This record gives sequence, structure tokens and C-alpha cells, in this order.
Amino acid sequence: MKHYTYAPKGVCSVAIDYDLDDEKKIHNLKFTGGCNGNLKAIGRLLEGEDAQKAADILRGNDCKGRGTSCADQLSKALDEALA
Repeated sequence: MKHYTYAPKGVCSVAIDYDLDDEKKIHNLKFTGGCNGNLKAIGRLLEGEDAQKAADILRGNDCKGRGTSCADQLSKALDEALA
């Protein structure tokens, strides 16, 4: 399993930490900062899920007209890790 840390831009969270196993499944997803309850829920919902599928679902999600969100930033983090 490989650990990743991503520094999101334009959102309230300041870090996204997660692991990807050999099959590119998400584990131990944690956001630092941001909407605590919602981001914990995202981590629970995505535990063991396919990283590419999760990125595709979350990509483009907007928060308060910022043009991005913590979920969208997670999609960028996953895209970067999968590239």
C-alpha cells in the first residue's frame, strides 16, 4: 500500500491523506480542515472503493461558487496519483 498526501487549493481543507493498495482501492482517507462531518463521511463512503471511479464521480463538484470543493480536490489528488 502506498501513502499519498495532497495539498488542496481554493478550499477550506489544508491536506488530503490517503492510501492506495495495489488494486488502486482507496484506504484511510482523511482530510485536515474543512467541513469535518461531511469529509469524514466521504472517507467512510470511499473506503475500499476504486480510485478512478471515485475521481470520476467527484470531479467538478463545486462549493460556494469557488469552482472547486474538497471533493473536487480529492479527484485531482487521485488523478495525480493514478497518472
